[in-house]
Amino acid sequence: MTVTRHDRRMYEIMNKPGAQGLSRTAGRRRAWVAAHVVLTVAAEALWLGSVFGGPVWVPFALLAVVVPWCVAMGVINGATRGLLQLRGRVLDERQLVERDRVRSVAHRITLGLLFAAAAGTGLAMWLADVRFDGSLLFPALFALLVTHWMLPAWVACLRVQDDLPDEDFEPVGN
Repeated sequence: MTVTRHDRRMYEIMNKPGAQGLSRTAGRRRAWVAAHVVLTVAAEALWLGSVFGGPVWVPFALLAVVVPWCVAMGVINGATRGLLQLRGRVLDERQLVERDRVRSVAHRITLGLLFAAAAGTGLAMWLADVRFDGSLLFPALFALLVTHWMLPAWVACLRVQDDLPDEDFEPVGN
């Protein structure tokens, strides 16, 4: 497969040197991921509120949350240098292996969340005789879908290694 003009442009966007400062350290990357998680939860709650006929201000609040969500997602994509956004033909072998590893870790986390939700629901029904209303099914499934969609990006950003400092190399003993 050949690399297209679109591939080259996306690679340039995802690898801009000037934007790397926002996510240069592990602490910054953790902060961006935490902010993105919070913004994702807020956007999800606001979207569900607008779907289920919440107050008139809910869609406007959703629009206000989407802009910082997009900025945080852009920083995460820049921190991972487009690991999950670029096509495979643009990535080298190391990046392809890392993308597979990230997807595998995210898959295991999602599996654990599904198991915990199913076990918790089953135990609550069996031990405490709790009955779940069908109106909670859609929001719960939607939350799971969003988590499944976003988790690889969050995991990839948290797994990025810090760049080595740009220092002049001096041999030992001088």
